[in-house]
Amino acid sequence: MRVKILLLLIVIAGYSIPAATQPFIDTELFASGLSDPIGIVHAGDERLFIVEQRGKIQIVASDGEVLEEPFLDLSDVVSQSGFERGLLGLAFHPQYNENGFFFVNYTRETDGHTVVARYSVDQENADLAERDSEVVLFTVEQPYGNHNGGQLLFGPDDYLYIALGDGGNAGDPENRAQNKKTLLGKMLRIDVDTDGDSAYAIPPDNPFVNDTSALDEIWAYGLRNPWRNSFDRLTGDFWIADVGQGEREEVN
Repeated sequence: MRVKILLLLIVIAGYSIPAATQPFIDTELFASGLSDPIGIVHAGDERLFIVEQRGKIQIVASDGEVLEEPFLDLSDVVSQSGFERGLLGLAFHPQYNENGFFFVNYTRETDGHTVVARYSVDQENADLAERDSEVVLFTVEQPYGNHNGGQLLFGPDDYLYIALGDGGNAGDPENRAQNKKTLLGKMLRIDVDTDGDSAYAIPPDNPFVNDTSALDEIWAYGLRNPWRNSFDRLTGDFWIADVGQGEREEVN
């Protein structure tokens, strides 16, 4: 009973706070003219890089101006079917200012497969990427048109984390998220700073290294559609937002 009375007093006290002491929130238009924006990324300066689902990366200057020419336009190779396909992820290399590398995740127009690729900035113009600089790290077959995941992030360890959904349809009918022989339904972790012939290497402390029953790239499995994720800037903890189906969403 004492608990109930205390809760009631707290509620009453909340309603008795004068309106003048409560914070006022206002909104202000910062930028406009974007088409299907699904992500905002920065490269360590005042610019904002806006990921548009249909294949363009736009730059918004510090004053809110959207630059006339896209930083990168992949609309001719990115799936235009809408729904959950498209240009889905962008991450700048931790040493972007030195090497000019950035990475994208998109579904390909020709077959809907996921492509994770590296691009380079134009050496003469920091507001443009070199369209012909693509280096494909890998592709993943997508059996359906949804649950593509898409987030790309560099962790505090400077490894690239890649979110892939279970491949789609409802209920993961082929049980791909639990199958460690496929990259679908997983969070991957790779080392893009490699001097070998391969486009990437496997971090030696990945959980399934030398496990013949699993792929080395896998860092976590059992995911449905990890659409957006983030590293805690203070603790380094990794938060994965996994899109639910009919009753709940999931945060790991």
